[in-house]
Amino acid sequence: MMHRALSALTLLAALALASAAAAQGFTTPARNVVIMDAGSGAILYCDACEAPMPPASMSKLMTVLMVAERLAAGQLSMDTRFTVSENAWRHGAMSDGSHMFLPLNGEVSVRDLLSGLIIVSANDAGIVLAEGISGSEEAFVHAMNRRAQELGLSSARFRNTTGLPHPEHVISAADLARLARLLIRDYPDLYRLYSQRDFTYNNRTQQNRNPLLGAFQGADGVKTGHTRESGYGLVGSAMLNGQRRIIVFNGMRTMAERRSEAVRLMGAAFHDFSVTQVAAAGDQVGEAAVRLGGRRNVPLVAQSDIIIGGPRGVQSNLTASIIYTGPIPSPISEGDVVARLVIEGPGYDTQEFPLAAGRRVGRADWFSRAFEGLRLTLFGPS
Repeated sequence: MMHRALSALTLLAALALASAAAAQGFTTPARNVVIMDAGSGAILYCDACEAPMPPASMSKLMTVLMVAERLAAGQLSMDTRFTVSENAWRHGAMSDGSHMFLPLNGEVSVRDLLSGLIIVSANDAGIVLAEGISGSEEAFVHAMNRRAQELGLSSARFRNTTGLPHPEHVISAADLARLARLLIRDYPDLYRLYSQRDFTYNNRTQQNRNPLLGAFQGADGVKTGHTRESGYGLVGSAMLNGQRRIIVFNGMRTMAERRSEAVRLMGAAFHDFSVTQVAAAGDQVGEAAVRLGGRRNVPLVAQSDIIIGGPRGVQSNLTASIIYTGPIPSPISEGDVVARLVIEGPGYDTQEFPLAAGRRVGRADWFSRAFEGLRLTLFGPS
């Protein structure tokens, strides 16, 4: 029998502070928009944010992550030097796309290549890194796709290291935000490069194109992108009053439009949206009935932090319920997932969170089991 009961926590009071429903009156001309709380990973706003899209140079975040992981593993160092192949030179330094003026057959350090890739979005740097690490860009891209799936970036389908147009080169805005959050959290020293305003190499100084830098307090990254197919897009991040937000959007018509919308969206991310922790990992949020157990009920605890987010303001129509099929037969081991917390309401994308048994419940003694069997025979399940 399916059981539904209001949670024992004062969840409705907590839920009144936040909702993942679309903000009333909040609109944006951008496409594929996500606002994420970086601390929790909670998505505060989503407009087609899980739909695969052409990311242009924003997909270079994955290229950077692949290099960062190999640096952390000791497989290469910042002083490792790679040779600029003719392929990298022709498709980078001799192309119309972003590049760092790498010389043909020159040897360049990983430090300079990463700086070029991160600060000025250098296509030639991405190709040189890929060839140096994996032998070819194709092999590196294969590793990128495998790693993306391991990380749960299910929308990602990479076909190159640069983000240059390809009909099958796609990733969602939400997965780009998750990727940015991973870089910020796990590689803070490398992430600092994203806030550098310019980069000089081969006697050429180029500016970081991120329009948030210097225009929004606390902005320190992350990556712009532009192709004819994608329009002007941005992965942006900023830290304000101890909180970090990540925004991703695409589809703006000009650089000026991208700049104004980036500042507006980042402002909204902090001032119009909030996050609420409903329960911490290990908190008891209710209990469930047990059949033929040494106890009549088992406590239900949150497996991980239960955090929701959305526009500020009271969302009085949200409800939180515990749902399980029961009474749950014994024996039950501590940690078994036996129920779920469901948060729902009008205009709200229902969210579910697993709940685990907070303690072990053994089987009842033989007399209790016999009595229950007789009761079921005579009266059926209650």
